[in-house]
Amino acid sequence: MTRAPEARDPLAMVLAAAAAIAWLFTGDFGKEVLSEVAVFAIFAMSLNLLVGCAGLVSLGHAAFFAIGAYAAAAFGVFVNLPLWTAMPLAVAVTAVAAAVAGFFAVRLSGVFFIMMTLAIGQMVYAFFLNSRAFNADDGMAGIGRVDFSFLGLDSGEPAVFCAFAVVAAVAVFFLLRMVARSPFGHTLAALRQNEPRLRSLGCPVLRCKLAAFTLAGALAGFAGALAAQHSGFISPDLAFWTVSGEVLVMVIIGGMGSLSGAALGAALVILLRHHLAGLTEYWVFYMGVLFVLMVLFAEDGVAGRFSWLLRKLHRRGKNV
Repeated sequence: MTRAPEARDPLAMVLAAAAAIAWLFTGDFGKEVLSEVAVFAIFAMSLNLLVGCAGLVSLGHAAFFAIGAYAAAAFGVFVNLPLWTAMPLAVAVTAVAAAVAGFFAVRLSGVFFIMMTLAIGQMVYAFFLNSRAFNADDGMAGIGRVDFSFLGLDSGEPAVFCAFAVVAAVAVFFLLRMVARSPFGHTLAALRQNEPRLRSLGCPVLRCKLAAFTLAGALAGFAGALAAQHSGFISPDLAFWTVSGEVLVMVIIGGMGSLSGAALGAALVILLRHHLAGLTEYWVFYMGVLFVLMVLFAEDGVAGRFSWLLRKLHRRGKNV
């Protein structure tokens, strides 16, 4: 996340321009897809804080996505709070859950950390799957959207909610970019590169890991709260480990260590899923083939290839 930020900003500008064009020139279905892309871009960027910056590979990140979605729905449906209030509360609940889970997880490393996060994710999945309060495996429906009536806008309109989701994704991007460029962000980068040396220098490694884990979980919860509003329905499947695997694929395809790459990875996966599913019933197979090819021939992800292209064009421009 801290590597070559000057090479990342153009990609972020391209993504922002593409989102603006899609919002202006697509119909309601296109705007709903763009909303989904924005939600998963937030989700992917939150995981990128762990994977790309701190070097902590999690297979249970979907747990916090689901907790955020269920918490927002619970505050909105059961307590009848407006979503402008329910969403911050949902993020706070998710942050607490992430801090508790992280307290145990960050003490492990490597495959043990991965397995611990996987276990945490499956525990959350099992809880929602068997919880009668949250309708168990039937899920919860009837979840509304944030109210923009004070601006004279109807959030039920795809264009309005889509704009809100995109703005939220942009805000999360800038927040995480500030984190990456802060002393804390540089500490996380050093943690990824050489944890033993950082320990020998007296750095509170566990506290740094826990802070990153909590922040990433809170932002995943925010994405979950948006996802609940977008679909109007949530189910325990949101916490299943395959969702964590899918968002991890987004981060890897986009380019680990790049915020804009994580957002681009989310866009690629969501758009490919929609388009290939309409072309063939074997769309999962073809997506798998595409991802394997990208990993083989673009180890640094699409963002890395974009940076390489910019450097090549820059050198060619100097030689002219």
